[in-house]
Amino acid sequence: MATRKTEDAFSLSFDPTKFADGFREFAEKGAAQSKDAYAKMKTAAEEATKTVEATLENAQSGSVELGLKAINALRTNAENSLSHMEALLGVKSLSELVDLQTAFIRKQAEVAVEQAKTMQEATRKVAENVAKPGKDAAEKVVSTFKKA
Repeated sequence: MATRKTEDAFSLSFDPTKFADGFREFAEKGAAQSKDAYAKMKTAAEEATKTVEATLENAQSGSVELGLKAINALRTNAENSLSHMEALLGVKSLSELVDLQTAFIRKQAEVAVEQAKTMQEATRKVAENVAKPGKDAAEKVVSTFKKA
């Protein structure tokens, strides 16, 4: 009997059909996982592309908006300066010159402060718009992690 147990312990039965079935199952599972991973990577790449495109579009339109505001400020300043120069041509006395110059400087300071506020607000809006696609994408990623 002892010999029989030894023979049973060392006798191997190898069934090639079971091996082939196991290997096929493993290969199919690997292929399915690869397809799933590829689909996820493709979706992520498409979303990243959309985010970059939206960011660039917002940056471009924001740059145009800021440029137009700067041009408007320059136009206003040029018009004010030309009006001031015309007024200076009609000055009759030194005191009138001083009054005109003082009023002009005061007005230009007020205009400069207002223009700075306008540009600051426009810049803030542009920055928010440029950052929005990235922020939205990050929030989407975070929400998918929370679900998992």
